[in-house]
Amino acid sequence: MTTPNTRAVLRERTRRTLLHESRRLFATQGYAAVGLSEIVRAAGVTKGALYHHFESKAELFRAVLAEIQQEVGERVAAAADAEHDPWTQLVAGCQAFLAAGADPDVQQIMLVDGPAVLGWNEWRALDEAASARHLAQALTELMAAGVIVEQPVAPLTRLLSGAMNEAALWLASTADPGDLADTQAVLSRLLESLRAR
Repeated sequence: MTTPNTRAVLRERTRRTLLHESRRLFATQGYAAVGLSEIVRAAGVTKGALYHHFESKAELFRAVLAEIQQEVGERVAAAADAEHDPWTQLVAGCQAFLAAGADPDVQQIMLVDGPAVLGWNEWRALDEAASARHLAQALTELMAAGVIVEQPVAPLTRLLSGAMNEAALWLASTADPGDLADTQAVLSRLLESLRAR
């Protein structure tokens, strides 16, 4: 006999399996090339089970993207939290974002398909909630401490976020393994130019 608790566990297991298999398929083939039939076959569930958890393929993708953004955010936060000085926290967090963006799964789902599937405005809102808000907070604190020259935070946040997203997209297309280190070095010089002298 299945209890309500057992059913809840089974539902959550099915949801996790759908997310895992969708993520794998979206990352390797791209959103447009993956059909719902392929997802349910890979997950070993019915379409009815999929629709019980997600209204559409786009909603399933949105959940996968949110999961990836959360993971990237956690990696960035862990790198920043490992440092004690607010400036090195900013630099470490930005470098960790570039390193995370070099992951092919992150590139395909978060940077390539994300804006195309969800539309630019929704993707930007998710990016804002996931990472840009933290970047703006760090920049604000560094300005208040006199570490960074006082300037409007919103455009600076957008410029840095856009530059890092663009660099991550470029890293997705390059075959040279040294490009990540070179990009991180350039980012360090860019960030250093913000410091108050």
